[in-house]
Amino acid sequence: MKIDKLNKEQIRNLLPHREPMLLVDELYDIKKLTSATALVKVRTNSFFVQGHFPDNPVMPGVLIVESFGQAAAALTACGLEKSTYENKLVFLMGVEKARFRNPVIPDCELILKIEAIRSHGKVWKYKGEAFVDEKKMADAIWSATIVDKK
Repeated sequence: MKIDKLNKEQIRNLLPHREPMLLVDELYDIKKLTSATALVKVRTNSFFVQGHFPDNPVMPGVLIVESFGQAAAALTACGLEKSTYENKLVFLMGVEKARFRNPVIPDCELILKIEAIRSHGKVWKYKGEAFVDEKKMADAIWSATIVDKK
């Protein structure tokens, strides 16, 4: 079955994250186990706005990295056989490189271009770039592993 696009509900069915920590709103341009584009709607009422520089809110860099991770986990989950992914979690193992080039200001759409660089068993390596209105906001390289739910 070819999947071209996942909405928020379909992503929720693949990932254990729930609001307010489910950050990815949509996954599209999906190339099975290879790459995808994700949409994160950064809203003025996002949970971090009230406390993260209230007079000048920005999306924290760690949440941009979390968004990369969630998008990569959804890409991987939708490409694997259900029996392989059922009762599993994807855990971030490490961030090799993350650069935050411009602040992500609420009331925007953050577009994440992600790519699976390689996989070895249950360990995956990814890279991603984040954009707002085609302006690069951040990029990162990270790794994750698939583990059994306890």
